[in-house]
Amino acid sequence: MGAFGPLRERGFALYFSGQVASNTGTWFQNLALQLVVLESTGSAQALSGVTVAQFLPLLVFGVPAGRLADRMRPRTILVITSALAAAVAAALALVVAGDEPNLWHIYALIAVLGTVQAFDRVAAQAIIFELVGPAKLASAVSISTIALAAARSIGPGLAGLAFQTLGAAACMLLNSASFLLVGLSLLLIRPSSMHPRPARSSTVPVRSIDFLRDRSISTLLIANAVIALLALNFGLVLTATVNLSYGGDAASVGAVHALNAIGAIIGGFIAAALPRVTVRSLILATSALGTALILNAAAPTLPLFLLAAPVLGLGIGYYHGVLNAAAQSSAPPEAIGRLMSLVTLGNYGMAPFGAILMGWVIDASSGRVSLLVGGVAALACTLLVATRAPKGD
Repeated sequence: MGAFGPLRERGFALYFSGQVASNTGTWFQNLALQLVVLESTGSAQALSGVTVAQFLPLLVFGVPAGRLADRMRPRTILVITSALAAAVAAALALVVAGDEPNLWHIYALIAVLGTVQAFDRVAAQAIIFELVGPAKLASAVSISTIALAAARSIGPGLAGLAFQTLGAAACMLLNSASFLLVGLSLLLIRPSSMHPRPARSSTVPVRSIDFLRDRSISTLLIANAVIALLALNFGLVLTATVNLSYGGDAASVGAVHALNAIGAIIGGFIAAALPRVTVRSLILATSALGTALILNAAAPTLPLFLLAAPVLGLGIGYYHGVLNAAAQSSAPPEAIGRLMSLVTLGNYGMAPFGAILMGWVIDASSGRVSLLVGGVAALACTLLVATRAPKGD
């Protein structure tokens, strides 16, 4: 079958294309918002408010989103969330079009968008099983993470140019259009070609979905939350490091994210090619991520930081590919939505707290120190998985 097997499925190829378009548009919006806030305030703490508003809704709606994704067709959910997200992004364009955008209006609209995406992110994970079936699931999940990396490879550079030439409002409108493309790609997927997940019945033992009592799955969830809290705030950390620590401009910010993404694409395909992925596969994934973070933290100049960016990307792409594949492979099909809601809750729900913490670290020291903190946290999770996850996993 190979790492590219799932892309031969028409439905998955359409889904993947839509995700690349959506995540590219998100980079246009996020980079523009980050630069608008930094130019207005010069504070990483103020920038952390964007992350808080974006991801805090996941703490409230993450679990209900998982339950909904196990009761309703994820395709239907994604069509609705794409339309709603397009409308909110268009509203953001109106807010940032003024000479002095109101930060509280920006935070409020981002919170609304975050609420929509709480349901979108979980459904986007739950739909993968229905697109490819159980045989290609692990590979498809790893490949789906490449959509994020592929978007980072083209999004930041184009976003930096768009911000400098067209302005922040145009970046928001481009993001709105990308959400509409997602909706169109989903409508082109034939429901008859999909693999329905079995509905949960009363005969299914409770222990099969009581993930927190499963030693292997709970280890994955703990590692995921710790790394998300301390090591994955790259929208804040990389942008602030380039802008505040090295004095780089928008083009430099875009370049570091793009170089990071090139490595992430490679890391994602390496994860997709693994013949079998388990929770213990995270031992190599977290150690690679931790080592890459420490290497980037050691870069004393912007050129060396740019040179190290693809290495960090490789660690990120491999980690995300292994994490998501291990999670979905550990859950029964009828409970994938609920488990992935917990993974999403840990991955994105920790982002507001991590942004506040890393914003404080950056303002008190530097972005390089925040990268070092993340590297140490990832290596600590290597020890956690090695000692806690069952060896038979």
